[in-house]
Amino acid sequence: MLVVTNSPEPTADPALATTLRETVARLFPALRADLEALVRVPSVSNAAFDQAHVAASADAVAALLRAAGLPEVQVLRARAADGTEGAPAVVARRPAPDGAPTVLLYAHHDVQPPGDAAAWETDPFEPTERDGRLYGRGAADDKAGVVAHLGALRALSELGDLPVGVTVFVEGEEEVGSPSFLPFLTQYRDLLAADVIVVADSQNWKVGVPALTTSLRGLVDCEVEVAVLGHAVHSGMYGGPVLDAVTLLARLIATLHDDAGNVAVDGLVVGVEPSVDYAEADFRADTSLLDGTVLAGEGSIVGRLWTKPAIAVIGLDAPSVAHASNTITPRATAKLSVRLAPGQDPAAAMAALRTHMESNAPFGAHVTVRDGEQGKPFLAPGDSEAMRAARWAFATSWGTDPVDIGVGGSIPFIADLLEVFPDAAILVTGVEDPDSRAHGANESVHLGELEKVVLAEALLLARLGGAVA
Repeated sequence: MLVVTNSPEPTADPALATTLRETVARLFPALRADLEALVRVPSVSNAAFDQAHVAASADAVAALLRAAGLPEVQVLRARAADGTEGAPAVVARRPAPDGAPTVLLYAHHDVQPPGDAAAWETDPFEPTERDGRLYGRGAADDKAGVVAHLGALRALSELGDLPVGVTVFVEGEEEVGSPSFLPFLTQYRDLLAADVIVVADSQNWKVGVPALTTSLRGLVDCEVEVAVLGHAVHSGMYGGPVLDAVTLLARLIATLHDDAGNVAVDGLVVGVEPSVDYAEADFRADTSLLDGTVLAGEGSIVGRLWTKPAIAVIGLDAPSVAHASNTITPRATAKLSVRLAPGQDPAAAMAALRTHMESNAPFGAHVTVRDGEQGKPFLAPGDSEAMRAARWAFATSWGTDPVDIGVGGSIPFIADLLEVFPDAAILVTGVEDPDSRAHGANESVHLGELEKVVLAEALLLARLGGAVA
């Protein structure tokens, strides 16, 4: 169950926390400059964009980690069975002192496409500060995660040797589904093995209140095509007895939800209601929901976001308005994204979705479902040594207790990490807040929160290494 955590125990060495806070504050202007330099590299991993920028981004990250004093820094790619290579990832290592654990620090340096340039207030690849936030594509997701790791290592290094072994793993294809992630883990397993894995790719509860992500929804997506004619026909000559494919596709899509907006596909798991909630007024503001729009579904807002399935149409192939002809459209295709509650098997969810679509074909139309990406959900143990250390570090940095949250989004590669490193403790942290607008126009990171993230991670590493009791 998702709960607000109890107050962590106080540090036995408040002087170290104070020293680290002062050190991070002094280092932060340079860290911000490094983040700005990374944002200026348009490292969009989508194949339609120039992948030379992704390679340049990897090289830039590697240079920063070398300058931070990590003795082993490599830019690596996984090789698939067919000989193709994945995107460049950076792996940097410092071995553990005797008896100390090794911590793997994950982030990714690739970014989403910028989308409609007109929707951005400033150039997406020219970082710009407004009201304490730094705007730009990747400023939050996830180049700020790279800088969080970099800053924590710099701060601890200024105080002496690192108290733990550290491996920094900065991936280059997360925004396209991490297709070579599992081969990468397999090929470089010895380099990446760790006792604790920190995934800096999530968000905090809100500005001023940190969070630890203890659950993530899984993901399946698919394309569903509805066909009714072998070719287009004149809408005046034949309209009436034959409904166009777009109308039929709309009727099929409408069966995915009941009248209240709950997902209506048999076989999809619903989890336990969380014990924290998200005020509706805040949710409306954070999502820019238009006045008068009624929220879909039943139960708490966070339950609908974290522990229940969600289905969205994220793409549609049909004649555009600008190019429409006066004909009955013979076929239309939609791309569906389905978020899965923790506990759901993605293959079972895909089978349930296929059965639903095929059994609800409107007016006997031909329905074809093409499978897409699948990702497992994640549910972390609420009380472990690593989790207790993280809660203490976050509370010390922010001055307020962290909240355990679920996230409606998915990080499918976490299941791969658990498969390859089943004994590792995984902590999912982040630098975003509800106004970061990751993946959207005007993406941003709150600079004050980023500084707190850097301090929290430095404190966490110190605690895991025994520098703080």
